[in-house]
Amino acid sequence: MSMITAFLKELEQESLVTRKMLSLIPDDKFDWQPHPRSMSFRQLGTHIAELPTWITLGLSTDELDFVKTPYQPKQINNTAELVAYFEETLADGRTQLIPENEEKLAESWKLRAGDQIYMDVSKAEAIRNALSQTIHHRAQLGVFLRLMDIPIPGSYGPSADETNF
Repeated sequence: MSMITAFLKELEQESLVTRKMLSLIPDDKFDWQPHPRSMSFRQLGTHIAELPTWITLGLSTDELDFVKTPYQPKQINNTAELVAYFEETLADGRTQLIPENEEKLAESWKLRAGDQIYMDVSKAEAIRNALSQTIHHRAQLGVFLRLMDIPIPGSYGPSADETNF
C-alpha cells in the first residue's frame, strides 16, 4: 500500500470519530474552558476542525511561516458551523491525498515563526503530524466533554459511556 493510500485510509477512519466528537460540543458552552491556560471549546473545536487543511499545506507548500502568515482561526459560533467547517477542511485535505503526490512525500517541509524553526520534516512527516494532532486534540476534547458530563463515543473500541466499565 502506498503512503498516500495509507494516509487517506487513516484520515477517513479518524474523521468518523472526529465528526462525532465535534458534534457533541454544546452551543451554549463554546466559550467554556476547564482551566485558564486551556483552550475554550470554541478554540479547541476550531483547531481540530481545521487540521485536515494541514495535509494540503504539507503537500502544496514547502513551509508555513507564522511571521509571514499569522494564524487566523475561522470564527465559529455554533456546533453546526463547526461540523460544516470540518467537512469543508476534510474535503480539502482529501484533494491532496492522490497518487500523483506520492513522490512529494520525501520532500522537506518546515513550520516556523521567522528564524525559529518548530519542525523541519519530510512532507510525509508533516501529514503524520496533522493526523496525530487530530487524535491528540480529540482526546483533549473528550476530557472537556467528560467534565461537562456529556457521554463520549469510543475511538478505538467502546468508551466507558458505551459499556459497563
